[in-house]
Amino acid sequence: MSEERVSQTLRRSFRARCSFDLISLINWVCLAATTFAAALLYAVSGFGFAVLAAPLYLLFVDPPRAIQLVIIISTALSFTVVSGLRRAIAWGVLLRLTIGALAGLPLGLLAFRYSDPLVVRLGVGAMILSFAVLMALRRRGRGQDLAPPALSLGGDLGAGAASGIATALIGMAGPPALIYLLLAKAGARTVRATLLAFFVLAYGATLVSHALTIGIPGSTWIAAGTLVPFAFLGGFTGRPIGDRLGTESFTLLAIALLAVAGLYTVASAGIGLTIRER
Repeated sequence: MSEERVSQTLRRSFRARCSFDLISLINWVCLAATTFAAALLYAVSGFGFAVLAAPLYLLFVDPPRAIQLVIIISTALSFTVVSGLRRAIAWGVLLRLTIGALAGLPLGLLAFRYSDPLVVRLGVGAMILSFAVLMALRRRGRGQDLAPPALSLGGDLGAGAASGIATALIGMAGPPALIYLLLAKAGARTVRATLLAFFVLAYGATLVSHALTIGIPGSTWIAAGTLVPFAFLGGFTGRPIGDRLGTESFTLLAIALLAVAGLYTVASAGIGLTIRER
């Protein structure tokens, strides 16, 4: 090979490597910005990190890695954000939600194995969206004749079981528990603190199960380690904002997040069904 051809090959290789590095850097910057915004939202509401982060992560990394990044970062973030809200946690409700979730998880896994996951996602998304509309109507006074359900042993266990089933089916533990606590008119700070503590347990168990069964590549751990500081920054920024939110503002934000979660789940399932039938 001539010296000129070698030189051209080296230049092409250098340009390709620089191009790849630039694309990787841009992707990482986008992941970091998404992580900060999702963590801020999560700290303010106690719910919503996966709703915002998961679909945007999928734009920059492959689905398995995106899911594991969400799980790892959510676990770390939950521990950090909940630390300042320990006194507001409803420990009895948290315990019963957790017991219910552990009971519901196997049922969700069984349903996921023997049912069409896309059809199930479509139905669950429609149900979440319907509850968001119901709560919006109640807030506008059209459902004032309906007395709000009270927190109870059966209700706590049932909401926890629904969360466990939802975790297996759609990867979101938050909507059932959030809907239950909002309908029961629990205080905004109590809802945030209890949900965040619930996610510590839920995401922690999910992370352990992924590490032991599926396996998490070292590159994913490294990527998560570079993004966690942005999650902490978003969490610390959002926590005082959430503390200042009144019940009315918190309810509006929660209803909006539920609507987004429902729409996203319905849309992703609908697109999946459409692609599959072609």
